[in-house]
Amino acid sequence: MKVVILAGGLGTRLAELTKKIPKPMVKIKKIPIIEHIIIHFAKFGLKNFYIAAGYKQNIIRNYFKNKKTRLNINVIDTGQKTMTGGRLKRLKKYLKKDTFLMTYGDGLSDINIKKLVEFHKKNKNIATLTAVRPPARFGAIKINGKKVSYFKEKSKLDEGWINGGFFVFEPKIFNYIKNDKTYLEKEPLSKLGKLKQLNAFKHEGFWQCMDTIRDKEILETKLKKK
Repeated sequence: MKVVILAGGLGTRLAELTKKIPKPMVKIKKIPIIEHIIIHFAKFGLKNFYIAAGYKQNIIRNYFKNKKTRLNINVIDTGQKTMTGGRLKRLKKYLKKDTFLMTYGDGLSDINIKKLVEFHKKNKNIATLTAVRPPARFGAIKINGKKVSYFKEKSKLDEGWINGGFFVFEPKIFNYIKNDKTYLEKEPLSKLGKLKQLNAFKHEGFWQCMDTIRDKEILETKLKKK
């Protein structure tokens, strides 16, 4: 099964780190985050990777070109301003008619890929996303007048789940992506949800995205414990 990694965005919220390198090349414990992602997939026997690149793509291309590996890592130009859905659609010719995996190039997890794929195949729908509940950023309090009557330390979000990436798609997903301007997370996934063709694989374990410097620091700390 082939794996797509979206890695073309500008990473504007990490601007102090992404002026010279693309966001997926920001290092966590001396290794680019995108390499951490590839290593995790490879643990489950996956060998064929397609990186949908854009911003400063040659840095990603040269890094893997000069790296000795038994994996088949392809860096594909999907445009500078292409949106997430558009990037995926540009890879259609490489993915052919097979079920494939996809995730974002800025998020790590200890998700069991084998169980994710089994869940997808069992439910027989077009798409499966991994649902996660990240830790809340702040503690919660209740105030009566001037007094704090309740305090709850930071924990996982009390309300719903969020999209954590780590998708499994059938080739029919391309029928729902119009062009380069299509955000995967908007019309395509919304429409699949309404058609009951979108499954959620709930993951309670480790998951962390890297949108800010603080997120990078959290990842550094989490990986030290592993």
